[in-house]
Amino acid sequence: MDLPIIYHQDYVAPIPEGHRFPMPKFGKLYELLKRDGIATDEQIHTPELPSTEWIELVHTPEYVQAYLEGNLEPKAQRRIGLPWSQALVKRTCTAVGGTVLTAKLALNHGLAINTAGGTHHAFPSYGSGFCIFNDLAIASRVLQKLELAKKILILDLDVHQGDGTAWIFQDDESVFTFSMHCQENFPSTKQKSDLDVPLSAGMDDDSYLQTLARYLPDLLWALKPDLVLYDAGVDPHIGDRLGKLALTDTGIYRREMQVLSTCLAAGYPVASVIGGGYADNIDGLVYRHSLLHRAASEVYRQYLL
Repeated sequence: MDLPIIYHQDYVAPIPEGHRFPMPKFGKLYELLKRDGIATDEQIHTPELPSTEWIELVHTPEYVQAYLEGNLEPKAQRRIGLPWSQALVKRTCTAVGGTVLTAKLALNHGLAINTAGGTHHAFPSYGSGFCIFNDLAIASRVLQKLELAKKILILDLDVHQGDGTAWIFQDDESVFTFSMHCQENFPSTKQKSDLDVPLSAGMDDDSYLQTLARYLPDLLWALKPDLVLYDAGVDPHIGDRLGKLALTDTGIYRREMQVLSTCLAAGYPVASVIGGGYADNIDGLVYRHSLLHRAASEVYRQYLL
């Protein structure tokens, strides 16, 4: 079995006129992975739309219904930062289904990678920061409901704190939230993760990776999770317009190799999502996202074939 990679054509939603949110990156990422031979037809798995019941394991029925039907109050819609459309609803729900499928496949094969996901700013009753439904939280709850996993580690290396995820699981010992993020960045009001590692602006490759190495191995040893859900945001990159850290392409690739190798060598399956990434140079951004899949392909061959 080759490395499972999850993609659906509905990951690509039309960009609202005048909006800079890089939705084309999802389709372009898939095209790049295919062109470079990282993803073959045999590796691609297509997710199904999740049930409303699954989404409501995390989000309130009132919020779910209002968003799906396009009835959110204007203030709530502005907080999300994306204008409502039926295409965006479909993309959002499909990405949630993709992360659930990624988690299931990771449990079966040791490692699986989504080509979307990482909407960690979504809270139970509202969305925020381009995040509508919290796919990491929903996937965790679905796995637990299906009795496929009990203890889950959410490893969040997006440059922004996973505040929605932290809040959702603040009193739940079955899901451990770890967020390593730039302190001087969105959100202005941080929530309390089980483990927060705030970073100073401008941190470079070596300092970042050394910091991660101080925490991850010990955390895995202490928790012994059934699954690691990894948010591999590339917005810590020096070229990211919403980042404030200074990782290079090489640093991002080293990070992915470090995370995946550390987890798999210790025997813990990993389901990864691509997380955040924001740049005017869409090709450079898509390449940075592809580094996760390139590293995963290498690590999969080393540890799981």
